[in-house]
Amino acid sequence: MSETDPPGGTPVESEGRTAVNEDWAATIVGLALLALVLVGVIPVGLVP
Repeated sequence: MSETDPPGGTPVESEGRTAVNEDWAATIVGLALLALVLVGVIPVGLVP
């Protein structure tokens, strides 16, 4: 059986490439915002 493209028409990602999915991207952004608040770059009044 040969490899084919998935039904969506997008090619299969190469194995050597590292992809960051939405969950990890949101986690990284959230931790960065938390760090900025703790350091004092973003004032506590701006955070809901």
